[in-house]
Amino acid sequence: MDYIKVFVTGGVICVIAQILMDKTKLMPARVLVIYVSLGTFLTGLGIYEHVVEFGGAGATVPLIGFGYSLGKGVIEAVKTSGFLGVFTGGMTATAGGITAALLFGYLAAVLFKPKDTK
Repeated sequence: MDYIKVFVTGGVICVIAQILMDKTKLMPARVLVIYVSLGTFLTGLGIYEHVVEFGGAGATVPLIGFGYSLGKGVIEAVKTSGFLGVFTGGMTATAGGITAALLFGYLAAVLFKPKDTK
């Protein structure tokens, strides 16, 4: 049953993003920003935690989950470091994901030959 919850949660998140791109003039980069911002905002309000409890990895793996990680890191850092945590918490919480994205992006650029899209 857990696998179904994860699949449905992640699927709904992805379907909403696809509908936004298909039915509006929003480009993928704008949907990315909306999702990360929405994840952070909903985490700050305490709403997204319930989605994560239900959907597990289906809620934390998509882009909205990155916003969740940012928000959760800021909240925890503010509790321990005070106001300075607003500036450091998000980066500390997401440093592993950011590093992996940069590393794999670099490796893909080095290992594969880009083609013109003409």
